[in-house]
Amino acid sequence: MSPSKIPESQLFTVLPAELTSAVTQIEQAKSWQDKYRHIMLLGKQLPALTDEFKQDNAQVKGCESQAWLYHHQKNDQHFYLADSDARIVKGLIAILLVATQGKTTEQISQFEVTDYFDRLGLSGQLSPSRTNGLNALAEAIKRYAKESVT
Repeated sequence: MSPSKIPESQLFTVLPAELTSAVTQIEQAKSWQDKYRHIMLLGKQLPALTDEFKQDNAQVKGCESQAWLYHHQKNDQHFYLADSDARIVKGLIAILLVATQGKTTEQISQFEVTDYFDRLGLSGQLSPSRTNGLNALAEAIKRYAKESVT
């Protein structure tokens, strides 16, 4: 549930095409420095949540930085709003959202964050705490999708 008076149908939408193309740029970048720069830029492109959304019950536990995640289901599609106080985490969130936004419960349940980050060339580049936070976010996305059908 969102704390805002804005209708959920206006909050939870398909991501802009720029985010998808930015993830493609990360995949095509040759060096870790280029990938990191693209992740940071991607974090700037993800819309910030207003303070009313930065509530304790929306915080993802397991992240070193603060991260908030909201879920909404429309028909069999799942949509998320997310933010972080750290730009790198915000960029990583955007990468996760590109892979899961608007997907079905089945598609999200089959999503493997490790395989996805391997394909993007990011595995092994993130600190253990960032990797743990990333996994916590991916698991929260999967949990929200699964709980909405049970």
